[in-house]
Amino acid sequence: MNFLKFAVAGALVTASMSFTSLAYAKDLLTIQLKDGPVVVELRPDIAPQHVARIEALAKAGEYNNVAFHRVIEGFMAQTGDVQYGDLNDGYQADAAGTGGSSQPDLPAEFSNVPFERGTVGMARSQNPNSANSQFFIMFAPGSSLNGQYTVVGKVVSGMENVDKIKRGDDANNGAVSDPDRMISVKVGQ
Repeated sequence: MNFLKFAVAGALVTASMSFTSLAYAKDLLTIQLKDGPVVVELRPDIAPQHVARIEALAKAGEYNNVAFHRVIEGFMAQTGDVQYGDLNDGYQADAAGTGGSSQPDLPAEFSNVPFERGTVGMARSQNPNSANSQFFIMFAPGSSLNGQYTVVGKVVSGMENVDKIKRGDDANNGAVSDPDRMISVKVGQ
């Protein structure tokens, strides 16, 4: 009888692990960069609307070939301007960063999750409720952003590839000429 209890308990643990793995996989975002993949664990538990937006844009292919238009050494790399950031001809670094997506802006979903190295947050204007499609990945901690920007996830692998993203011009607020791009972005691994 004890053997049966252990067998059932083992089967439940295995089934639970499989379910957890499946649930975990749907909350991953894989960004292919020139130097390799970056896997982000998304946090729908703290920013459900923002995560849903990122996943919808990724599934629609709107993030593919979008530039890292603003990259500041020791701070962050910003991308996700699906309106202007995917232009192949005539791309202007100063034009990127002003657009979003065809969807409306999102209300802030601020949390107590701190901005640390690898944290992914939503970019916005001065209006806290203006995040749309753009996001940034932190190179280093940024405590001044805590509670002021929506955290959507954290890099769980490939941070060494993020570190290789081409940096922008410090004198021009990190604007990047001939920027690196997200080659492809997909939900899952």
